[in-house]
Amino acid sequence: MHDDGIGCRKAGIACSRVYGVCSGSCTNEEPIENTVDDHVDINPVVLIKSGKIQGAVKYLLNGSKYYSFKGIPYAQPPVGKLRFKDPLPLKTWDGVFNAMDHGKVCPQNIFLSSNIIEGSENCLFLNVYTQSLLPDSKLPVFFYIHGGAFISGSGDTDMHGPEFLLQHDVVLVTINYRLEAFGFLCLDIPEVPGNAGLKDQVAALHWVKNNVSQFGGDPENITIWGGSAGGASVTYHMISPMTKGLFHKAISQSGTFLSEWTNQTDGKERAFKVGKYLGKDTDDPYELLEFLQSVPAYKLIGMSRKLETHLEKLMALPTHFTPVIEKEFPNTEAFITDKPINLLISKKVHDVPHIAGYCSAEGLLVAKRELKNLNVKNTLPFYFLTKELFDIESKDKVVEFGNRIKKFYFDNKHLTSNDIETIGHLFTDPHMLYGIHKYAFYCAEACKSFYMYRFNLDTDLNIMKQKIGYGTKTGACHGDDLFYFFKNHLNSDKYQNQQKLKEHVNMLTKIWTNFAKTGNPTPDNRWNIIWKPYTRSSKEYLRIDNTLSMGKGDDEERINFWNELYAEAGLHYYKA
Repeated sequence: MHDDGIGCRKAGIACSRVYGVCSGSCTNEEPIENTVDDHVDINPVVLIKSGKIQGAVKYLLNGSKYYSFKGIPYAQPPVGKLRFKDPLPLKTWDGVFNAMDHGKVCPQNIFLSSNIIEGSENCLFLNVYTQSLLPDSKLPVFFYIHGGAFISGSGDTDMHGPEFLLQHDVVLVTINYRLEAFGFLCLDIPEVPGNAGLKDQVAALHWVKNNVSQFGGDPENITIWGGSAGGASVTYHMISPMTKGLFHKAISQSGTFLSEWTNQTDGKERAFKVGKYLGKDTDDPYELLEFLQSVPAYKLIGMSRKLETHLEKLMALPTHFTPVIEKEFPNTEAFITDKPINLLISKKVHDVPHIAGYCSAEGLLVAKRELKNLNVKNTLPFYFLTKELFDIESKDKVVEFGNRIKKFYFDNKHLTSNDIETIGHLFTDPHMLYGIHKYAFYCAEACKSFYMYRFNLDTDLNIMKQKIGYGTKTGACHGDDLFYFFKNHLNSDKYQNQQKLKEHVNMLTKIWTNFAKTGNPTPDNRWNIIWKPYTRSSKEYLRIDNTLSMGKGDDEERINFWNELYAEAGLHYYKA
């Protein structure tokens, strides 16, 4: 298993690697026999730009063989004086790097929990899964960015197993990237301008572009794909000059940069709050940087929760270290230097085929958190507003907006724990649906082709809804859709024992892999459906339910309600 450095195994010999370089305690570079079925297969060794790596032979559910390479470093470990800074290119190594086990996950606070995982700052690893190691196979490549509100998560197989997707002849790459303060601290100085976590993703994309052919992948057919914070990350890559030419299609599930939980506007101020919380009260960013690079990593975990104000606890999600608009500095490449909405409206978007959409009951995920604030919000319903609306100049208008919310959503009554669906809508609509629909409206004019969906499929694979205790509620919760794309310990038994679930999984993974292969998710009318692109005039999207159908207007009344508030507030809205 991997330790703080990069561990490796040799038959009967203890060996450790630090930052990808063998310590010298072993020199045998012969392939390790497969410990599971070594009389059939030899674990593969692949030569990439940094050196040789050895993976493992695995098997799909249908018995087909595939190759697994885990815990591959894609940048230098961002430790010590590299903490908070942009990732640096990986150094080469001698010998054969063991890629059989996942690397350490990044330090993190479990989402909507006070629990932490210390992990390791040496966490910039990726995983590659493929059925071919022939460079001329030219398989389409999925580059998946995990969710977790920029606070938690990893690309590991505990949630993101490849078995469903690999049945369709693709390569899957999953990644880790720095989270919360480690990845999104901003000091407004050239050394720490912010967005290190997004730049980790860029570094991983460069790695894929340079190496994926060695795993049978096509470097000229890469689809970036993510859910939640990963979905928002995908949309950020759509407008960043740093990623131009690094991908060719994009899929964003349940997240765009138009949701306020995906961006921070007070990055530098929050960074100084971190210093003060930890005992360094200074107004010098360089003094602060030196101090923050010296504190133990565990003290920086969970800073969003530790620094959260009373107002922030009442509004939206506890995601406060997220992407920022960077200051421009000479000889420093920035990820983004203008408001995302401005770039989107002005069509400064990478012109690639794009899918974006959402689950019908996203907000069920945070309903229990909202119950804790219900007494306050029943009395002061303006706390249901987004921060953008709450911060407008006219406070009388803020109060009026709150009263309109109370009338529209709960007819001036008091919400109780019996109103979970309504409470869910009050998060879903302003913090998810509205931003995604606004994104679709503008992106449809800027992208080569834009496809939108609404996920309402509700089966035993809606694991997230079940885990939070709302399995009987209507619709698909935030994160439910991912269990139809990735095999893991939570859905494996259900999938194996129900034929109908296998059909749903096969259908959805086939549609997504069709898109990765051709840019067209339904090229052959296999399910008697043609998923037509979304346009401003049609506003059509794919309804993903027990059956597939094209539709529009499912949530129109609620979306238009928020569009009217944005228009009256003088903020960006779209003309529905």
